[in-house]
Amino acid sequence: MPRFRMDDFRSIESAPTSPANLRSKIGEVILSSTHAKCRVESMNPETGEYRIVLQGTLDREASKFDEF
Repeated sequence: MPRFRMDDFRSIESAPTSPANLRSKIGEVILSSTHAKCRVESMNPETGEYRIVLQGTLDREASKFDEF
């Protein structure tokens, strides 16, 4: 799987995106991180709307080796 880089964060917000595409991008972020956690900020059972915050630290050392 390709390493996620800081410049790739813009691609997460590009709209419209399919759930499968977003899942792939978020998965790359998590797998390229040395630390990750998430928090459910809100969820509405009536509408199905939710807000999840993902927080972590990208493994910047591994990214340097991918550039060669």
